[in-house]
Amino acid sequence: MTLKETKKIIDLSPYPRPALLSEEEMETHCNELLKYLLKEQGLIAAFNVPYEKRRDTIRRLMNRRMPHPIPHEILRMQDALFWTESVKRGILEEKDIPCGEYGIGLWEGDITRLGVDGIVNAANSSLLGCFLPGHNCIDNVIHSFAGMQLRDDCAKLMAAQDREEECGAAEITRAYDLPSRFVLHTVGPMIGNEPTREDRGALRSCYISCLNLAEEAGLKSLAFCCISTGVFNFPHEAAAEIATGAVLSWKMRTKSQMKVIFNTFLPADTEIYQNILKFAQIH
Repeated sequence: MTLKETKKIIDLSPYPRPALLSEEEMETHCNELLKYLLKEQGLIAAFNVPYEKRRDTIRRLMNRRMPHPIPHEILRMQDALFWTESVKRGILEEKDIPCGEYGIGLWEGDITRLGVDGIVNAANSSLLGCFLPGHNCIDNVIHSFAGMQLRDDCAKLMAAQDREEECGAAEITRAYDLPSRFVLHTVGPMIGNEPTREDRGALRSCYISCLNLAEEAGLKSLAFCCISTGVFNFPHEAAAEIATGAVLSWKMRTKSQMKVIFNTFLPADTEIYQNILKFAQIH
C-alpha cells in the first residue's frame, strides 16, 4: 500500500502526549480500564490484587481483543496511563545513540523505549498483532505498549487492502503511546530448516521496504528489530549480515541522511552485529 493510500485510511498526524499521572491517578486509570475490558468479556472486575497483576490482566485482555471502536473516554484514560508508564520505563533519545560516519548505530535493549521517529515491528501476515495473551514476541510487546488504537489502525489497512500482508512489504501507523512517532510493520520470512535464496531476498526486502517508506514519510531516524530471528526462525548471524548489507547499500545508493539503528535484545545478537559492523568499518 502506498503512503498516499495509507493517509486516506488512517491518521498519521502527530499524536498528542497527555499529561503525566500521579501514582494515585495511575491506580484509578488502571482500574477503570480493567473494568471496561472485563465488561467487554461479560466479566466483573476485582481490584484486590497488586497493580502489576491488574496491569498484566489488561495486557492479556488487549492481546485477545478483536479490533472494534473504543469509547473516547476509555482511550483518554488508556493514553494517560500508558504514556506515563512509557516515561517511567525511561526514554532513550535518538541523540543518545552514537552512530558512525554512515549514520548507522547499534543499541541493545527494549525497542519500546526508543524516542526515535520510527521503530520497526516484526509483524505476522494478518498485521493485527499477536493474539497470544502476554506472549513475549516483539509484535505483542509493541501492540501492548502502544495501545488499542494500533490494532484498529492495522485492521483498517488490512480491510482496505483485502488480503494478507505480503512478505517483504511494509506499512506505517502512528505509534500512539510509545516514545517513537511511528511504527513500521513488516512481515519477514518464516524458516523451516535452512533459509532459501527466496527467504534471503524476502528478508532483504523487509529492510529496503521499511527504509523507502520511512524516507518517503520524512522520518529522520529508524530503529530495526532483528526481523524474523524469533519464532520465524531465521538464523541470527545470516539475518544480521542481510540486514547490515541491505541498510548500508541503501544508504550508499540513496545518500540518505536518515539515522538507522539496529536494535538488539539478546547479548548474542549484539555481539554478532558488533563483529559485522566492525569488519565493515561501519561502527
